[in-house]
Amino acid sequence: MKKNSNIEIQEAMKTLNNWILYEDKIKKQFQFKDFSEAIAFIVRIGILAEKQNHHPELHNVYNKVTIELTTHDAGGLSDKDFLLARSIDAIS
Repeated sequence: MKKNSNIEIQEAMKTLNNWILYEDKIKKQFQFKDFSEAIAFIVRIGILAEKQNHHPELHNVYNKVTIELTTHDAGGLSDKDFLLARSIDAIS
């Protein structure tokens, strides 16, 4: 997997909903009614991630889930990150 160029990253960011570029990652926080909804969302992400063979960094505090995506093998952001981010947005 190849690392995206800065131009490719900027173009791909336009396809995302409220994700932010943070160092060599893209990041987004989701908020839910309660802990159970947050955990259910994490499980759905796990299924997506496994199907796409791309695994995010997930952080959960009560009703908040923060997701960070990067492609470690590429040393930064790749198409895999943007595909998974769009897939996550589709289920949120």
